Amino acid sequence: MSRYELLVRGGTLVVPYLGTIRADLATRNGKVAAIADEIDPSEASTVLDATGKLVFPGAVDAHFHLGIYRPLSVDAAEETRSSLVGGATTVLSYFRTGQHYLNKTGPYATIFPEVLSAVAGNAWTDYGFHLAPMDTAQVHEIPDLVGEAGVSSFKYYMFYKGFNLSADSRDAKAFTMSDEYDLGHLYQLMEAVAAANQSTDRRVSLSLHCEQAELMRLFIDRVRAAGDPQTLKAYSDARPPLTERVAIGEATTLARATNCAVNLLHLSSGEALAAAREARAAMPGVDMRFEVTLHHLCLNHDELDAQGGLGAKVNPPIRSHADTEALWASVLDGTVGWVASDHACCLESEKGDELWPALPGFGGTALLYPILLSEGMHKRGLSPTRVAELVSANPARAYGLDGRKGNLLVGYDADLAVIDPDLEQEVTTDLLLSGQDHCPFEGRKVRGWPVATILRGQITYQNGAVTGPPRGTFVAR
Repeated sequence: MSRYELLVRGGTLVVPYLGTIRADLATRNGKVAAIADEIDPSEASTVLDATGKLVFPGAVDAHFHLGIYRPLSVDAAEETRSSLVGGATTVLSYFRTGQHYLNKTGPYATIFPEVLSAVAGNAWTDYGFHLAPMDTAQVHEIPDLVGEAGVSSFKYYMFYKGFNLSADSRDAKAFTMSDEYDLGHLYQLMEAVAAANQSTDRRVSLSLHCEQAELMRLFIDRVRAAGDPQTLKAYSDARPPLTERVAIGEATTLARATNCAVNLLHLSSGEALAAAREARAAMPGVDMRFEVTLHHLCLNHDELDAQGGLGAKVNPPIRSHADTEALWASVLDGTVGWVASDHACCLESEKGDELWPALPGFGGTALLYPILLSEGMHKRGLSPTRVAELVSANPARAYGLDGRKGNLLVGYDADLAVIDPDLEQEVTTDLLLSGQDHCPFEGRKVRGWPVATILRGQITYQNGAVTGPPRGTFVAR
């Protein structure tokens, strides 16, 4: 019997917080078992030649939406398959009760097992869930969700307060199926999350979608009154960066009052970043961490509007070129904690050609490492080590996975992305292996792609194709 299951030989290991080293890596029982200058190939059952390649820890795609527009089982199978293309081996998906997802409400004690059952056996990556307590009864479930269900992160959508879909008459209560979804609800939610954080050695946190609802209503009305243009720029004007700034101010003020650890999600603009920085400086005692997405880093409404179509409608909206540059600057200077995809498979038929009814969101998980390497490392000088921290180690630490995911150290899960840093490919919908039939990144040339993705010591993706059956399992955090 071989000493090791898999030997990744001849590559350069990218170790978060430490640097890069030329070394071989071997796995046993799904864990990293050995790192050495050279390991004898005869000691391993399978040998993968990584000469000339960078070996990263598998990405932890910390912002994902399984089952938001399609059945959970279908999305788990098709969208985590797409994750492998981008080197992601763990996804953390948001879930809430109310419209979309399972279109129901009730206790998570009943609903969460249904969610896990739908995903089990279908996922190509390991997976966990962030849950959104939508009513007071669900807030009261937080101790059990943390202590028994393996959930350590929760969510509040600030723009659902007074929610209105612009062209739709549904109000907040109809959409969320909740009681009072307002700042009072947020305050009690933060109290519960903070209390749970004090009762465990893992970080328990609240993630926040920061757009201010009352201001959105005003600006939407103004944009529509000005002629109702069907463009992504109009959508950004209707939900401008000011709504992010105000919501960040509200959320971080309550976080300080409750001592709640918070994550400010998908910061989309220079103004949102400024507000986040100001809050961090003014409240040094608050644990607050910042996320940006691939699409807010790399897409702008002017270029997309010139191409036509509404495929890139998303919340918060795609912003200007100046905003993308501000976001990159914050990635480079360390302000941003991690980069995620906010992947939400949404078919072209659900976008249509009318702005307001078009469903928000699209997929991007297959581009997680490729975009960070192409746009970050090659174009802007981001180090490979910082790339690994942004898409793997930092989200793993933030969401209770450190020690298992997010690194290449001995004892960690053997989740690896073997990447050819010079492989250049043009993004096509087919290349991404998603169930989605369009991609806002279509036609972009990207340099730096995984040639193999490894989940717990087994090759699950190689040279453009998935291998073997889905092996992903739920990771309790």
